[in-house]
Amino acid sequence: MMKRLLKAKILIPSLALITLVSFVAPTERYFEIARNLDIFATLFKEVNAYYVDELDPDKMIETGIDAMLGSLDPYTSYIPEDEIENFRTMTTGQYAGIGAMIGKVGDKTVITMPYEGFPAYKSGLRIGDELININGHDVEGKSVSDVSLLLKGQAKTDVDVTVKRYGKQMPIDFHIKREKITVDNVRYVGLVADGVGYIKLEDFTTEAGKEVAVAVENLKEKGAKSVILDLRGNPGGLLSEAVNVSNVFIDKHKEVVSTKGKVTEWNKTYKTLNSPVDTKIPLVVLTNGGSASAAEIVSGVIQDYDRGILIGTRTFGKGLVQTTRPLSYNAQLKVTTAKYYIPSGRCIQALDYAHRNEDGSVNKIADSLKTEFKTTSGRVVYDGQGLDPDIKIDHEYYAPITMSLVTKGLIFNYATKYAAEHSAPANAKKFQLSDEEYNEFKKWLADKSYDYTTKVEKEIDALEESSKQEKYYEDIHKQLMDLKTKVKHNKEQDLETFKDEITQAVEVEIAARFFYQKGEIEASFRNDEDIQKGISVLTDSEKYKTILEGSN
Repeated sequence: MMKRLLKAKILIPSLALITLVSFVAPTERYFEIARNLDIFATLFKEVNAYYVDELDPDKMIETGIDAMLGSLDPYTSYIPEDEIENFRTMTTGQYAGIGAMIGKVGDKTVITMPYEGFPAYKSGLRIGDELININGHDVEGKSVSDVSLLLKGQAKTDVDVTVKRYGKQMPIDFHIKREKITVDNVRYVGLVADGVGYIKLEDFTTEAGKEVAVAVENLKEKGAKSVILDLRGNPGGLLSEAVNVSNVFIDKHKEVVSTKGKVTEWNKTYKTLNSPVDTKIPLVVLTNGGSASAAEIVSGVIQDYDRGILIGTRTFGKGLVQTTRPLSYNAQLKVTTAKYYIPSGRCIQALDYAHRNEDGSVNKIADSLKTEFKTTSGRVVYDGQGLDPDIKIDHEYYAPITMSLVTKGLIFNYATKYAAEHSAPANAKKFQLSDEEYNEFKKWLADKSYDYTTKVEKEIDALEESSKQEKYYEDIHKQLMDLKTKVKHNKEQDLETFKDEITQAVEVEIAARFFYQKGEIEASFRNDEDIQKGISVLTDSEKYKTILEGSN
């Protein structure tokens, strides 16, 4: 199941528009460049002329470019003219379409979330609706990206969409007028406990700073005495917005980040430019391995200035800056031009792309090369590994049965069925499945196809394979078979053993059917370890103070 179309964000500082300054390289270097370009051009001509099959010149060149840039780092890339619009969407959060997320559930392309207030939502499209035809095009077998392109178009143009809906015998037709869609960076703002506000920031596109500032003001009006800023899974975006979001919580003229690269004229220190919203309100920032780039700048600033407490797991570790450069024929190059450094002086880049192994793989920066830095209050922090949270939460992974139910789309499909047959609950925060309803879910699963292998079963299979290779199999065959019998999973038993986590997953899906994104988020609050820990710390002023002073 594809709950969200994950967007690969980039860090683009304002210097992206600066004209490339003249740089005088040694004559020998110019000769080497010219010589190799000539070799490449003649090689391509020869292959194109004499290769046994017809070639696609565009595809050939793009493959060569991608391979060349792929030897550098994952963020330096070529953007051909036909992909410019998608690139703009990534960096601005704007596009023209119907305003809905789509994804694959099994072999079906379905609506996974219509954005409230936009055409899909206003026209009546629902989560779980299966897309079968768009403007006369049958979408069966098409990829999500292909279907997405059919839905997008110029603002104020029409698109005809036909869907199958659970409980309806006949397909339903929708005539929708596309609009300019601007996806908010702040996806949720509200209270998670008495006096504790919560902001879910998912992107760093244009206006992210203003959205967070408004969210904080809104929470304070509702009685918030402290704030949780959730940056989990936030892949970053515009460097300028990282500065603006930081500025909500720290004083004017404070350093946020500096960039250093080969073109020294581009090196720059970015400072806050505006008056902050609140520099005193207790703050917790939630992070995980999906928090990257601009999200790491904000997290690092909060940690370096001892402005708040980081809770969760280590961040991704992307300390590289990308700049866009125009190319011929309306193409663009997104190229890594610098590394960024947060106020303590550390660069959190975790992978060393400059020194690859012989097989082309990349290692994490060695512990011996990591440097110790200190926050404003003297707390010790390190570079070269992303950001370590001040309070680490060890998360338990879903059990194999739960993962199977999610990935097979069974929980998604059951939530669609449930919503069609039940009235909306009073609110998402308090919604819970009763034991009777969970039993109904189990009955529904009885004839559904899903399977999984537990970790113990995998380890026994590995042991069996090793025993055969090392000629011990005959000696331990009986014991292995007995062990396999004892640990072989039983679906009915696992549905009871892991009832709590399966129930939680079902509740979140059902809440999304009735309350959309807001419901999806709110239904997860009570079982979210990071949020609950954040509430605990923020409601214990002594504990909060002790951590920031480095004496915990």
